[in-house]
Amino acid sequence: MTAHVSTASASRSGLAGIVLAALFGLAIVTVTGHVQASALHDAAHDVRHATGFPCH
Repeated sequence: MTAHVSTASASRSGLAGIVLAALFGLAIVTVTGHVQASALHDAAHDVRHATGFPCH
C-alpha cells in the first residue's frame, strides 16, 4: 500500500512540474512578445519570427 501511495504522489509532483514549466514558458513568450524595449525585442526577434509570433 505504501508503494502505491508513493507512486501516486510522484505522479502528482511530476504533473505539477510539467504545469509549472508550461506556465513559465507561456509567461516568457507573452512578455517577450509584447514588450517594447528594443534590447529585449532584438534578442527575441529571430525566435519570434521562427515560431510565427508576430512582433510588428
